[in-house]
Amino acid sequence: MKKSMKSAAMLLISVLATSTLVMACSSGSSNQPNASGAPELSGSANPDLKPVELTMVFPVAGEQKDLKAVQEKINKITKEKINATVKLVQITKGAWAQQTTLMLSGNEKMDLIVSGRGTYEQQVAKGNYLALDDYIAKYGQGAQKALDDLDPAYLKATRINGKSYGITSIRDLANDFGISMRKDLVDKYKIDTKAIRSLDDLDAVFKVIKENEPDVIPVTKFANSILGSTPFSTGMMDPLGDGFGVLTAHDNGMKVVNWVETPEYAKLLDTTRRWYLAGYVAKDAATSTEIWQNLMKAGKAFSTFHHMSPFSEAANSLSVGKDLVEVRLLPAVATNSHITAYMWSIPRNAQNPERSMMLLNLMYTDKDLVNLLDWGIEGQHYVKKSDNVIDFPQGVNASNSGYYPYQNWLFGNMFLSYLFNGEDPDRNKKLAEFIKNSKKSKALGFIYNPESVKTEIAALTNVSNQYALALETGTVDPAKVLPEYIKQMKAAGIDKVIAEKQKQLDAWAAANK
Repeated sequence: MKKSMKSAAMLLISVLATSTLVMACSSGSSNQPNASGAPELSGSANPDLKPVELTMVFPVAGEQKDLKAVQEKINKITKEKINATVKLVQITKGAWAQQTTLMLSGNEKMDLIVSGRGTYEQQVAKGNYLALDDYIAKYGQGAQKALDDLDPAYLKATRINGKSYGITSIRDLANDFGISMRKDLVDKYKIDTKAIRSLDDLDAVFKVIKENEPDVIPVTKFANSILGSTPFSTGMMDPLGDGFGVLTAHDNGMKVVNWVETPEYAKLLDTTRRWYLAGYVAKDAATSTEIWQNLMKAGKAFSTFHHMSPFSEAANSLSVGKDLVEVRLLPAVATNSHITAYMWSIPRNAQNPERSMMLLNLMYTDKDLVNLLDWGIEGQHYVKKSDNVIDFPQGVNASNSGYYPYQNWLFGNMFLSYLFNGEDPDRNKKLAEFIKNSKKSKALGFIYNPESVKTEIAALTNVSNQYALALETGTVDPAKVLPEYIKQMKAAGIDKVIAEKQKQLDAWAAANK
């Protein structure tokens, strides 16, 4: 485990979200003639293109001190391929929302920016991103092909009123859902994970943990819920953006309903309440702010429910410092909220949007560029173990490396990213199959605009904050509290919101027959 902690630390990647490692089926770099979809190159730079500088803005968990050195290496590629130099602008995730809001609303020069992160529709409505369709057709053919090879639906999913304003990064574009459990305790008590096929099968498992490990919480919440809200329940319904009005079973004849009023939600609450009363959920679950990873690290929790991918088990094991075992309880599904979580867009302030698209296209087609963004400089930030497998150099690790953003799920096409030593050598194939075989929500491609009901949304958010946490941790009796929750949602305008969402969904469905 210690060796894998060091060599595979790259798997520590945005699991809420996001996302786990995504690699690809592509095996070579894009040094083939016109692979970028840009005009043909001649010599060291394209004589048909004037030299430009492109500013590329992206979030990081922590600032990378060797960013400038990596930037210089990147510019050798981009200068040759598209006669452009690139200025990398890193913004820490804590400052991202505020800083990018100011940058987008002002006149600051930006040529590529990470989009999504829950603000895509709002930024498009403000006119902060350019429509990309014409640029993709002319200069983004490689990016389009990389996505279309998985499913054309993934590029179409970003469309608003028929136009695309973002291109999703290639990563785990679908999720399945289930429970993660500590392997040491699974092994210690000889828990048969193959016998766990439904939520009801877990009562016996939690009972063993409670009776034999009094200092360990059998199941802890993920974010603010045990079962009732995302991420687990996303395997049962498409939240259609904000979750105020959903498609159950990702279809439901395209009829939008209030998730809180469904039998499925009520059953999840009843199950959670049963576990709470049995002592399987912490008594302070509704008020505790301790995240599940920290509870796992400290040995205080046995399990949690969340979204998964082919590599989430390894990633989550590294994040908590303990081997975990995942059991899937719901099948893989792709929804818009996941696909649009991380994208790349061209801001309205871009001075050379054609060249911005050429750069973005390279991020989906050029293996050398992708791996510079992902891992930095060979010999300094990583060494090759084989043609496609890398590891840290002697004396370098995740904590002291000058460039280790550990988010290769973000920089375009992760199918071109090197494998880190210790990873499954078949991960590319497995992930591609996972994405292709996942269920697609019937509303995949629908993007909801809540502007006309924003007052009701604000009121519903307040109601949800008042009731959901207590209900979804089992702290209160759903037989008594759920009817009150529904009543207050009605008073806050849930029916009006659902009617508006249904109207927009019907119009979208009619336009996309």
